[in-house]
Amino acid sequence: MEAMERRRAAADRVRTAEDAVEQLREGLAECGVKLPSLRVDPVSCAGDEPAPLVDLGRCNIDTALRLCEVLAEKESGHDG
Repeated sequence: MEAMERRRAAADRVRTAEDAVEQLREGLAECGVKLPSLRVDPVSCAGDEPAPLVDLGRCNIDTALRLCEVLAEKESGHDG
């Protein structure tokens, strides 16, 4: 693979990760959950062939409990 093709593929992977973060942010917001540190991990994007990771971030206990509530509601079939 040529250098230009590798750079293009790397940029596509980072863009895909950024899109996933935005979809997660929007979906969580619809459920009343906000993760302020939700992001693409910048270190995982370093190098010639990045393997982007989504960092869901650190959250406080209230946010963790809200996530548990949302998951339980979805599991039980309620979209409250």
